[in-house]
Amino acid sequence: MKGTVRSLVLVLGDQLDLHSSAFDDFDPERDVVWMAEVREESVHVWSSRIRIALFLSAMRHHALALRELGRPVDYVLLDDAGNTGSLAGELARALARWQPRRVVMTAPGDWRVLKALRGAAAAAGYAIELRDDRHFFCTVREFAAFSQGRRILRMEVFYRQMRRRHGVLMNGDEPAGDRWNFDAENQRPFPPGGPAFLPDRVRVSPDDITREVLAIVERAFPGHPGSLQDFDWPVTREQALQALDRFIAERLPEFGHWQDAMWPGEPWLWHAQLASAMNLKLIGPREVVARAEQAWRAGAAPLASVEGFIRQVLGWREYVRGVYWTHMPALATANALEADQPLPAFYWSGETELACLADALRQTLRLGYAHHIQRLMITGLFSLLLGVRPEQVHEWYLAVYVDAVEWVELPNTLGMSQFADGGRMTSKPYVASGAYIERMSGGRHCARCPYQPGVKVGPRACPYTTLYWDFLLRHRTRFARHPRLGAQVRRLDRLSAQETQAIQTQAQALRERLAR
Repeated sequence: MKGTVRSLVLVLGDQLDLHSSAFDDFDPERDVVWMAEVREESVHVWSSRIRIALFLSAMRHHALALRELGRPVDYVLLDDAGNTGSLAGELARALARWQPRRVVMTAPGDWRVLKALRGAAAAAGYAIELRDDRHFFCTVREFAAFSQGRRILRMEVFYRQMRRRHGVLMNGDEPAGDRWNFDAENQRPFPPGGPAFLPDRVRVSPDDITREVLAIVERAFPGHPGSLQDFDWPVTREQALQALDRFIAERLPEFGHWQDAMWPGEPWLWHAQLASAMNLKLIGPREVVARAEQAWRAGAAPLASVEGFIRQVLGWREYVRGVYWTHMPALATANALEADQPLPAFYWSGETELACLADALRQTLRLGYAHHIQRLMITGLFSLLLGVRPEQVHEWYLAVYVDAVEWVELPNTLGMSQFADGGRMTSKPYVASGAYIERMSGGRHCARCPYQPGVKVGPRACPYTTLYWDFLLRHRTRFARHPRLGAQVRRLDRLSAQETQAIQTQAQALRERLAR
């Protein structure tokens, strides 16, 4: 077949959609699919073994599904002899092997990968034919048009445009329920007794393919974080659809109320856990959004919960992708707050006295998962208040979470979590003291902690609280007249000179200790 191939169709590990644009004119008599497992994708950040296993297992299942459709697949295994270890190196080998007339792919989600593949193709005399990724509601070009002329981007404006354009949760020209936002009904802390009945999570038993992958990952990446003992993530479309069915039926009705609530030892709560399947393209946002809206219209879920969920998918997920492609590569090195601390070593071990942080970190390292409030207001908040270099925070998030792909993780981390872009994509830094954590966890984290959330200085002072006040002091000038943060900054006027000095001294001592 060498020299007779019309199209070499490139499929990456997060493009596992049998109906993607790359296959629009696929001819099994003349075209070949190329997929490659390469070590580089697991070591350019220190990826957890759970994340590595998820990608490899899903890729192998996808290759099998392609072959069952009669599509020829050139698949490079991680331990194949001659594997160069990089996507660019394997593409160069494939082009020499097949000598196709053209190279086709759906546009990748990762700037680094696109640059590498284009470089490898150009070196062999090819220009990659990039096709739009139909997985998303909004194209990169449409988002660029939305952002044109806007110095500051706001998700709420974008979200409302998307609702109108796609007719989601709309009654004619008006939003369902005559409101765009139901946050007032959502985002409650759990009652003192904690979460009541919790539905069982969908668990996928590893099949032969997954078990083989788990063994390979244990052997090939022994020093990487994470345990494979509890691996049970969906790796096929059928499994992902089962997880979607269960979420719509069992968790969506209560999702809105408890989406921001935390409870010690409860990693899943009412969250969907669909992001990994969506980011691999096993299921698409259109079907997810449609199923949620259908549940509301059928009376199976309240509007507040459904709107809160759809806001995350149709709103925030599409928005961060647009921000990524509009502002890369500069976004990757943004550091508006001039943060320069190293990431504390306990982010890789979970060994910290802070009960809330230890709970989130250990859960993350064990399961490859934490819900969005744990990420934003526990792990992300601590690194923001401490002043950790944003690039290191980004690399940690990309490494440890099973649903982390760069187009969604990087803007979330650098923009929303660390405010490294200076407010381009969010209206304020998400800063809070230990009191927020106490409230949203029903006090259970704080009851198990040696620190007290209401104390700013001294041996019992909560590091979140000390660092919160220190953050406001360090950035007082920047945020003094900020429309959303200014009120918090003005509270500094109540502090005496002695209190101010004590806060700054204790915060600096904490930074020095954690940097060692």
